[in-house]
Amino acid sequence: MAGHIVPHFHNGPGVPVIEVGAKEFMCIGAPPPNDHPHVFLDMGGESEIICSYCSTLYRFDPALRSGEARPADCVWQYAPADAA
Repeated sequence: MAGHIVPHFHNGPGVPVIEVGAKEFMCIGAPPPNDHPHVFLDMGGESEIICSYCSTLYRFDPALRSGEARPADCVWQYAPADAA
């Protein structure tokens, strides 16, 4: 896979809030293989949203780029299948 346009975030560290630089993104819950069904979230005009599947609170931070998060390890990056 060459990558994805919609950023994907997870709450593997179990933090109470994840700050993100995108208002439209996917929550995967935890890193695979413990991920939940990938949920598309759209904040619209709001600055926060809660994932209806895992209850992670995401907060928009305009200082971050679209694919960035705080904590940074909450960004999910797909690894190519043949990278092993």
